[in-house]
Formats: sequence, C-alpha cells, structure tokens
Amino acid sequence: MLGVSARDGANWFQSVPADIRTPPVPQRSVILAADGSKIATFYYENRVDVPLNKVAPVMRKAILAIEDNRFYEHGGLDVKGTLRALASNVVAGQVTQGGSGITQQYVKNLLIETASSAEQRDSARATTPARKMRELRLAVAMEKRYTKDQILERYLNIAYFGDGAYGVEAASRHYFGRSAASLTLPQAALLAGIVRYPYAYDPTVNPKTAVERRDTVLARMAQLHWASKADVSAAESAPLNLDVTSTPNGCVESSAPFFCDYVQREILTNPIFGSTTDARKLLLQRGGLTIRTTLDPKMQRAAQRAVDHYVPQKNSSHKASAEVLVQPGTGAVKAMAVDRALGPSEKVGKTWVNFAADGDHGTSLGMQAGSTFKVFTLAAALDQGMAFGHRLYAPQHYAPTGLRDCDGKYAGSDTSLSNAADGEGGRSFSLITGTWNSVNTFFLNLEKQVGLCDTVKMAERLGMRRADGKPLEQVASFTLGANTVSPLRLAAAYAAFGARGRYCEPIVLSKITDSNGHGLKVPDAKCRQAIRKGVADGVNHVLRGVLTQGTAAGMGIGRPAAGKTGTVDDYSSAWFAGYTPDLASAVWVGDPRGGYAHPLRNVCLAGRCYGEVFGSDIPAPIWRETMLGALKGVPAHDFHSPPSEYYREGSGEDLASVPSVVGLSASAARARLAAAGFGVATGSSVSSGYPRGTVASQSPGGGARVEPGTTVVIHVSRGVPSVPHPPGNPPGGR
Repeated sequence: MLGVSARDGANWFQSVPADIRTPPVPQRSVILAADGSKIATFYYENRVDVPLNKVAPVMRKAILAIEDNRFYEHGGLDVKGTLRALASNVVAGQVTQGGSGITQQYVKNLLIETASSAEQRDSARATTPARKMRELRLAVAMEKRYTKDQILERYLNIAYFGDGAYGVEAASRHYFGRSAASLTLPQAALLAGIVRYPYAYDPTVNPKTAVERRDTVLARMAQLHWASKADVSAAESAPLNLDVTSTPNGCVESSAPFFCDYVQREILTNPIFGSTTDARKLLLQRGGLTIRTTLDPKMQRAAQRAVDHYVPQKNSSHKASAEVLVQPGTGAVKAMAVDRALGPSEKVGKTWVNFAADGDHGTSLGMQAGSTFKVFTLAAALDQGMAFGHRLYAPQHYAPTGLRDCDGKYAGSDTSLSNAADGEGGRSFSLITGTWNSVNTFFLNLEKQVGLCDTVKMAERLGMRRADGKPLEQVASFTLGANTVSPLRLAAAYAAFGARGRYCEPIVLSKITDSNGHGLKVPDAKCRQAIRKGVADGVNHVLRGVLTQGTAAGMGIGRPAAGKTGTVDDYSSAWFAGYTPDLASAVWVGDPRGGYAHPLRNVCLAGRCYGEVFGSDIPAPIWRETMLGALKGVPAHDFHSPPSEYYREGSGEDLASVPSVVGLSASAARARLAAAGFGVATGSSVSSGYPRGTVASQSPGGGARVEPGTTVVIHVSRGVPSVPHPPGNPPGGR
C-alpha cells in the first residue's frame, strides 16, 4: 500500500495540471502620434517584453549565477540546488542564495501577476505547504511544456527589479537609460542582485546595500568561472553610475495632454474595447497596446502656441481657450489644445476638464456656440434653393414668433432680440451681406422663413449635438447659438463644408495592436454625404467673404479659406470656426467659472486690453496663427465654384451708386471709378460735343445702383465732328 501510494503521489506530482496556463503578464501601452512619435504611456506595471536574444549574455549569466546556476541541468525541482543554498545561507548568516529555482520563481510571479482578485494574490504569496506544493507542481509542468530558454525569457520579463521597473528591459532603461541588450558586467550584476529583495536592494534608496549585493553576484560569477577575475575586479571597483529615467504614466506629462486624455476616455468608454469599464481599463493598463492616433505633432504645436499666446495659462482674468483641428473628409482629429495644464483646477493654470471635448470625453458641459450656428440656417436656406441675392429686412429688434419645432410644438418667443453683438440692423440684407455682417435679426427672420425644424435637422445632419450628449434644443434662438456644444463637434461640422458636404464623425484612433502584434478593431468615422455638394459650395462661397469683407476681415491666411465669427449674448464667450479644403478648426474663448457671471468685458490678456471681446478679437487671431503654422508646407487647394442657380438674383452683395464721370478726362474718370470700388473698361471712342480725350458716355450711367465691383465701360470723345463744305465755296468765303 505504501508503494502504491508513493507511486500515485509521484504520478500526481509529475502529471501536467489541468489548470496550467500562462496568460500574458501586464504590459505597458503606448500612445503614438500619426508620425510614430510617443504621446504617452499607460501601465499597471512598467514592463517591456523582449526576446531572450535581446538580453545581453552577461545579464543572463548574472541572473543564473545568483538565482539558479544549474538551471539548464535540472528539472522543475532542483533538490541539489536547494540543499546547497540552505548550507550557503547558514554559513553566511544571511540569505545570499535562493532555494527556489528560476522556474519556481517564474511560476510564483506568474500566479501573482495574473491574479484577478486580492484573494488570489494573497494565496499566491502565502507561505503555506499547500502553496509551495502547487508552485512546485506547476514548475514541473512548465519544464515539460517549455524549453529552458523560453522559461528564462519569461522569467526575465516578469521579475520585479525595484523602483517600479518590471522586467529586465524596463529595469535597464530605468536605471541606466539603455536597453537590456547593451548591459555591462557591473550593470548586469546590479540588476541580478535586486531581484531577490527588490525593496532592500533598490539602488535609488539603498545604494550602499545595492553595491554590496552587486559584488556578491560578481563573486558568484567568478566562483562559477562565468566571468574572469580581472573583469570581476574591475566591475567591483566601478561606481553605480545610475542614469535613472522615470517613465511617465498617463497624460499629465504628455506633449498633448488633452488629446491624450481624449484617447484614454475613448478607450475606457467605448464598448468596442470591452463590455465593462473594468475590462477596458485592464486592456489599456495591462494589454501592451500600441495605439496609433491621428494627431499631427506640427499642427498640435501650432494650436498650442496660438491658444497660449492669446490666452496665457495663468492669466489673472481666469479666462480660457480651447481649439480643435479636424481634417475634412476623414474626421481625423489632428490637434486638440487647451490653454491649461492637465491637473487639479485648484492650482492656477490647471484643469481636469477638457474644454475642447464633449462631456463623455472630458466632463465639459459645453459652451453656447453664438453666431457660428448661423451657418446651419444659411445651409438650410441654400438647400431650399434660396439665391445669394435673396433679401430680407432686418429690423433693429425682432421677436421670433410663429416658430414650430420638429414635433409641431410652438417654439416661438415674444421676447424681442436685437443686434447688440453682431452687426447692424434697420435695413435689408441678402444671404451674402446678412452673413458677412452676422446680423442677428436677419438670421432670426431667415430661420422663420426656412423653418426651425429644417435648420435643426441641418445641424444634426452635420453631427451637431449638445456637449452633454442630449439632442439639440429646438428654440427660437437656435440660429443664434443657444445650444451648448464643444469645439470638437463644431470643427467636425465645419470640416464637412470643406469636404463639399461629406461629414465624418471625429476620430482619434487609426490603428491599435496588442502585445502580440494582433490588430484590434477601432471606431470608424462613418463618413457620409450629409448635404449636397452644391449646397456646401454655396456655403463656402458665402463664408469666404467673412474673411475679406465681413466680421473677420483681415484674418485671411494667404490661401482659400472661409469662416464664421461667434459672439455669445452678453459677451459670455466668443468663437471662431474656420476652414480650408484641407483643415478645419474651431476656437472657443471664455471663462470656465461661467460666462454670464464672468463675461468677456474689460479683459486684459497677453498685454492687450479689450472693452468687449468679439469673435474677431481673440478667437479669429488664434485660428489664423494656428492655420498659418499648421498648414505650412501643405499645398493649397481651392474651393469649388457654387452652382450658377444661386446667382439668379445677382451676387447678393449690396448695391452701390455709380458715380458720373462724363466730362472728366479718361485718367480722372478711371481713378474716380476705381476709388468707388468699380472696375473700368474702355470702349470705342466716339465723336461728341465733349472735348477730345474726355469721357463722352458711360455704362452703367451715373447714379445707377449696381453691385460693388461691377465693371463700368467708358467711351472717350474724339471731339466735335468736322462739317463738310459745299463745292465752290472755300472756307471762310461768302
């Protein structure tokens, strides 16, 4: 019976356990920009797996010398090594050699690292015979399943080397600023010595003890003839020469902190990356992901410089600014800048709130969009076929009555709204001039004519929603930007105009691979043709004039561009949204404490003071400076011409009176017409009673009301025609 029991026990011990598994240990994830440069690192444990051939041979020898020099000779349990270590430790009076072999240590570390609960971790650390027996049994099984090299590789990648460094590669980079492949003898001996008691032998905390432990490793290597006495002697004389480099964990120290934070929240909130928040967090912090994003570092630097230039981080007025850049036609977010550092808002110049993003990606509740929303009413009008020259009267005050939302409910207001912040009223405007001058009462009237529901649907087709995730509020002041939105959403909507009506959901992820190089699914931009190309071309034509003759005149960037200013009621915030066919941007400036309580009045920023801040005062210059830097070196592309049908009522520009130039010299006539903003062409000369060389006639005539820029044709006099004389009557005779 004893023999049978011994045989069965041996068979049980040698058999491969059914529950043996070697799940991947926690790996750090890295976020990369589009060009491959690093944005940030996330990890539960700072670890970088490397193959065994990427670890210096001297490092392999050092770890085996001090931990398990007979590793390549014994099985999962090294009885001889255990007895030898015990004797050595008794003689030395301290623990100089471990009793557990490399495989046993790997199993113990694996059980700890892959534990899914505190109870499992405690069980893996428990100093009980049951734990030891299970550990030994798994070690035997590991020896049957993997080669010695595979086990050593796994051990070197899972071992803890102190000071937050897991695995030999992370430890080598952390302590010496170099890869594990280039470790020297004294460096390898130091790292090998740490493993037994990482906290006691941490060279950043206990350098003297660490050196003593290093020399113990060196002595053991000399004893085994794995290093020459001369090399060991030199290594023992070598100073520590640490070059400690910390690996940032998270977005706080990132070069693009709020973009990084957006990426992090995208992974933590999107079910595509896991069914629960905990699963998604484990994936990010332990999955060893390589996350390639859409960020363009050059564009990010341009945006950050611009917002910091005009709204410094630690300004005394507590004002803030945010900007997002989106690529038309792809939805790729190329930059995301906030004039704050990522951190607790109790500290001046810091915030955890991402003012550039929606609430689900940055906890911001959004800001009222102001006149930037007028573009959706304009687009709806063009979509209904209204011409550029379509004119409406814009009174000084206007009560938007008679409006109904998409459910047919009354949405009008008896409250009289005015043009206090956005241009003059009291006359008629066309679609062109009403937009250029951003006239509130004109757009309230236009919204009524187009229909509130059609205006709302146009905004929704272009991806607009409130920053809190709720549907847009369908109110009378919709066209004036009453809804609270994010710069990200607004930039994506304006990008659709630049892409001729093709709207794409904003995306920040382009490719993700796990620690094994396998690709993970990433969210799609869901691009679609949201509005007709001709409608977008018409909007582009109108908004180009905002930068030349409208509220943002002088903010051009030397290439085809369009945009719209936005000044929120009572100067509670200011916006500018602008774009080219290659890049779109939305800029917000306001006060995080609340715009109505802390309006943009009597504000001094970056050495300049403002009585009131309009969209053209700070947001537009931020946009201009950003675009000049971001598009440097990018070939310029032009917008498409709008459909001719939009010109059926003229160009839409305000009419001007043609000055009369008849009787003036040709040069004086040209100068006067040019000064009045008209083109000049010279027709055929005519005989007339006007002196030779003066203007005999013009077309259109003086006093005619035409569009500015119209070409006036002038006809120059050849003088009074000569009268033929009858025959026989010489000139002057009687």
